[in-house]
Amino acid sequence: MRIGVITGSGSYDWPHLEGAAERTVVTDHGEVTVTEGHLGDAEIVQLSRHGAGHHRLSSQVDHKANLAALLACKTDAVVSFTVCGSLDPDLPPGSLVVFDDLYFPANRLPDGTPCTWYDTPGEAGRGHWIFEKPFSEPLRQALITAAGQSGVPVATQGVYGHVDGPRFNSRPEVAALVSAGVSAVSQTAGPEVVLAGEAELPMALVGFVTDYANGVALEPEPVQVLLERMEVSKEVFAALAGHALPSLSAVSGAGFVYRFDT
Repeated sequence: MRIGVITGSGSYDWPHLEGAAERTVVTDHGEVTVTEGHLGDAEIVQLSRHGAGHHRLSSQVDHKANLAALLACKTDAVVSFTVCGSLDPDLPPGSLVVFDDLYFPANRLPDGTPCTWYDTPGEAGRGHWIFEKPFSEPLRQALITAAGQSGVPVATQGVYGHVDGPRFNSRPEVAALVSAGVSAVSQTAGPEVVLAGEAELPMALVGFVTDYANGVALEPEPVQVLLERMEVSKEVFAALAGHALPSLSAVSGAGFVYRFDT
């Protein structure tokens, strides 16, 4: 299989890829730098959503260009990795979560426009992405199985909450998200999920918890501790990918797109 891997804060390059080669992919939405290589029999196309040195803040990530690049590279599935803040006292820092649902009610890209490929009235292929759960279940199960070999605690389900950055959330905002059932938050993965879904590209999302969100823990930790966990996340994600991706066979997507011109 040919698998897209999106990495985030602290994971600007990808360790352990065999035959890694960098190239630029030109799309209708902009240019994207990807690194292609192998993990065993799996062909990997990795991109850093923020770019080297965290060039783009979360409010500047070009999600359409990133997903268009993975589609142009003919990927069969995509795994997105994100560091995240926990809203659940039982989901501690240093643990993994393989998300099974999404909270992204704004459905907007960082520039404020709707998060969709369908921008033009009458556009061929336009439609509604219809699903019960937004992630590929076979892909999730492969990652859950692999996570058991990582030595890192893993939650096998959780609701991912997309929040706008670059600032962190206030206590009342966190409380509202908790009431909506959100397990953990970050500032980038919501658009990736939606754009992959509309493209009928099977996707899974894995989070590494770096901290508790405001008000969840009795006392906040120093920012340096969060940064140290962010650094650790790179090897944790790479190890998880190394266990899960080489053995992947064909995976199905989530739901379907009802199109108005078919």
